[in-house]
Amino acid sequence: MALDQAQLFIPHNAELDTDQRRYVERLTRQRLHQPVFRERVLQAYEKSCAICHLRHVQLLDAAHILRDSHPQGIPAVSNGLSLCKIHHAAYDKNVLGIRPDHVIEVRRDILEEIDGPMLRHGLQEMNGLSMTLPRSRRDWPDPQALEERYGEFRLTA
Repeated sequence: MALDQAQLFIPHNAELDTDQRRYVERLTRQRLHQPVFRERVLQAYEKSCAICHLRHVQLLDAAHILRDSHPQGIPAVSNGLSLCKIHHAAYDKNVLGIRPDHVIEVRRDILEEIDGPMLRHGLQEMNGLSMTLPRSRRDWPDPQALEERYGEFRLTA
């Protein structure tokens, strides 16, 4: 994305001068509940990705099952999943879905695609596996939320 028209004409391998490398400040909206939501979700999932079991906290997110903008998209552990950044992005973009029985599905076109090891090991091999659930049943994903979100995934699959 070009912030001004001049950036559109910078040659591909050009050296940028100081003015072309400057920063711009932008105003963003931040959900006030997000840090608490993240901590509670990661704690429930024992600081591990529910799909691939990655345990590097700096690479984990608390993903909403029903999006924050959804009327039932509450910041509760039962509406959250501990996912690594790649699985969070894949879940948000409906590249993968989680069935109400906690089984992971990867979109058919992604399963048929041939690419490098990240696609194969990070996504394709997750198809058909069961996600890891929190120890406490009260922290398990809400089945109705999973079903609704899985329906959204199925529309894109």
